Amino acid sequence: MPPSARPAPSATAPPARRSALRRLGEWCARHWLTVILLWLVALAGVQAANRAVGGSYSDDFSLPGTQAQQGRSVLQAHEPAAAGTSSQVVLHDAAQLTGFQPQIAGAVAALQQLPHVLSVQSPLPPPGQGPVPGGPLSADGLTGYLTVRFDTNPTLLGKDYLPGVDAAVAPLRAAGVQVEYGGPLGELARPAADDRSSEVIGFAVAVVVLLVGFGSAIAAGLPLLTALVAVVVGLGVLGLVAALSTFATVAPTLATMIGIGVGIDYALFLLTRHRQNLMDGVDPVASAGQAVATSGRAVLVSGCTVVIALSGLSVSGISFIAKLGAAAAVTVVSAVLGALTLLPALMGLIGRRMDRFAVRRPVAEAGGDGQGGDGRGGAWHRYARRVEARPWWYLVAGVVVLAVLSVPLFSIQLGHIGDGADSTDFTDRRAYDLMSQAFGPGSNAPLTVVVDQGAVPADARAGVQASVQRALTGLPGAASSTPPQTSPDGAVLFATVVPAGAPQDRATTDLVNRLADTVLPGAVAGSGARTYVTGNTAAQVDFLDIVSSRLVPIIAVVVGLAFLIILLVFRGVLVAVKAAVLNLLSIAASYGVVVAVFQWGWGGPALGVAGKVPIESYVPMMMFAIVFGLSMDYEIFLLSRVHEAWLRTGRSRDAVAHALEITARVITCAALIMVSVFAAFVVSDNVVIKMMGLGLAVSVLVDATVVRLLLVPAVMTLLGSAAWWTPRFLDRVLPHIDTEGVNS
Repeated sequence: MPPSARPAPSATAPPARRSALRRLGEWCARHWLTVILLWLVALAGVQAANRAVGGSYSDDFSLPGTQAQQGRSVLQAHEPAAAGTSSQVVLHDAAQLTGFQPQIAGAVAALQQLPHVLSVQSPLPPPGQGPVPGGPLSADGLTGYLTVRFDTNPTLLGKDYLPGVDAAVAPLRAAGVQVEYGGPLGELARPAADDRSSEVIGFAVAVVVLLVGFGSAIAAGLPLLTALVAVVVGLGVLGLVAALSTFATVAPTLATMIGIGVGIDYALFLLTRHRQNLMDGVDPVASAGQAVATSGRAVLVSGCTVVIALSGLSVSGISFIAKLGAAAAVTVVSAVLGALTLLPALMGLIGRRMDRFAVRRPVAEAGGDGQGGDGRGGAWHRYARRVEARPWWYLVAGVVVLAVLSVPLFSIQLGHIGDGADSTDFTDRRAYDLMSQAFGPGSNAPLTVVVDQGAVPADARAGVQASVQRALTGLPGAASSTPPQTSPDGAVLFATVVPAGAPQDRATTDLVNRLADTVLPGAVAGSGARTYVTGNTAAQVDFLDIVSSRLVPIIAVVVGLAFLIILLVFRGVLVAVKAAVLNLLSIAASYGVVVAVFQWGWGGPALGVAGKVPIESYVPMMMFAIVFGLSMDYEIFLLSRVHEAWLRTGRSRDAVAHALEITARVITCAALIMVSVFAAFVVSDNVVIKMMGLGLAVSVLVDATVVRLLLVPAVMTLLGSAAWWTPRFLDRVLPHIDTEGVNS
C-alpha cells in the first residue's frame, strides 16, 4: 500500500467499551422526562436567584499602577474635592443663563446635598463679571455646565440615584432651560440596553435557514429551543457571579451573542448526525447515544477550545477584559451542556417523529443535490473533486480574497469611542453636542494635571508652580489651560487642560502622552516633584496603551493553545499549523472590514454611527479570542469527518471529498445562522456591540466560505497523507483522543 493510501499507524487504537459520552446520550434520551425537568428547575431556579440577589453591570474599572490612577490617588489624598469622578450637567437656553441665577444656585445647593457628591461648580461668574475665557459659561452666555464630582463612579450608584439628580435640576427644567447629563452621569441616565430585537431577528433567520436546509419544523425548532434554554440559564448564572464581581455593561450582551451562536451550532451538529441515524433505521435512543459519542465529542472539544481561547484574555492582565472573556465562557459552557444533555432528552421525547411536520423532503447528511454522502455524485462531492483537480488555483484565489479584505487593517487606529458617536436619543450625546458647539470638542475630554511636590523644599515650590504654568501656556494641541492651583497643605498642584480635539481624536491621545512623558517631567526636572495626568480621558489613553502592548502576547498564547488542541485531537503537525495560519488570515480579513466600515466610514452612518470612529481599543483583542475559538467549531467538525474517513479508507483525497460532502450543508446552515445572530446586533444602541457584531459576522462568513470551502480542501489536498504526520517522539507522548467516536 503506498504511503498516501495508508492511515497513520499512531491513529489506530484497539476497540474499547462503550464510551461515557455514548452512555450519557442514551441515558438522557431514555430518561428524557427527568432531564427536561432538571433543566426547567435549573432555569427557574437561577432566574429567581438572579432577581433576588443578582448583581448589576457597570463600566467602572481601575488600572493599578498607571499614571492616571496614581494621579487620582495623589489628588484624592490632598484635595478630595478636586478628585473623584467628574460629570457635567449641561445647561442651554435661548436667553442668557445669568437670568436663571436663582434656579442655578438652587440646583448647585441641591446637588451638593446628594450622597457621594464631593463638590459642585457653578457655571456662573461672580456678580458683575462676564464669562471667563475657558470657563464653564460660553462667551454668548447661552450654554454652561455644572461640574459635579463624585467619590465613586456614578454608573455604580444604580438607577435609583437618578431621581435625586432630576429633582435637583427640576426648577431649571420648569423654567424652560435644557438640561442634559454628560460623562458617567449621562451613562447612568441611559435607558437599559434592550437587545431583544436583535435576538428575535437572529432567531427568525435561524428558523428560515433550518427549514430550508433540513425540511422539518421539529428539526428546525430543537436547536433553537436548546440554545435558548441554555443561554437563559447561563445568563442567570452570570448575573449571580456579577453579584460577587463587577462586569462591564456589554458583558451580558456579549455572552448572549456568543451563547446563542454556539448553542445553535452545537445542537445542529448533533441533530444532523442523529437524523441521519434515524433515516438509516437506528433506534432513537441508540441514535442519540451515537450522536453524542461522535459529533458530541467534536462539540466538547470545540467548546473547550472556545473557553480556552476566551481564557487567553486573562494574559492581558486587565480585569475588565478578562471578565468579558469569562462572561462569554459562561454561556459557552451552558451551550455545551445543553447540547450534550438537553438535546438528547428532546431527541428521546420526539423519537421517530422528527420529520412529522416536514415542509420539504427531509435531509440530514446528504449531498447538495439530495443524494447520500456516499461519494457517488453529490454536488458537494463533485465540487471537492474540482478543488482536488486544481488545488493551487483555489488556494491562491482564497488567499487573494482574504488579502484584499485585510488591506484596511494596516491603517487601524485604536482608541475610545466617545459619546459623539451615540444616538441623539441619549442625554450624554446631547450634552456632548452642546459642549462641542459652545466650548469646542475638547471640552468633552478635560485633562487634570497633578504635580506632587511633597518632596520639594517649601522655598522652591513657587518656582515649580511657575515652571508648570509656563509649560501649560500655549501648549500645542491644547485649547486652553487653567493656572495651577495649590492644595490646602501645599503639597500638590493641579490644573485643567482642555484638548483642542475630541476625546477619540489621535491628537488628544498624543497630547496626553506628550504631557505625561515630556512636558510635565521637563517642567519639574531636578526639583524632585512627580507629575501625573489623570481624568477619564487620561485613563482611557492608559487603557489603550496597555491593551496595545499586550495584544501580541494574547495572540501568541491563543494561537499556541489552539495549535496544541488541534495537535492533540488529530495528531498531525501540519494540520495544526494549517489551522492556525488560516484562522489568522480570516481574522485579519474581519479586522479589515471593521476598519473600513467604522474607521473609514464606509457604511458606519447606515448602521447608526455618527461619523468616523476609531476602533475601540479592546475590540480587536476580544474579537481575536472569540473568532479563533469559534472558527475551531467548523475546523474540528470538518477535520473530524476527514480524519474519520482517512482512518477507515486510508485514501486522503477521498476522505476530503467525503467529509466536505456530508458536512457542507450543516456547516453552511450553521454559519448562516451564526452570521445572522451576530449581524442582528448591529441594530444595538451600543457602538461597541455594533462593532463586535459586524466583526464576528464577517469572520464567521469568511471562515465558513473562503476558508472551509476554498482553502481547507485545497491545503488538505496538497498535503495528502503528510497532513497526519507526527514525529515519533511526539507520537509517544501525545495522548490518544478518540474525537470521531470510532471506539465508542
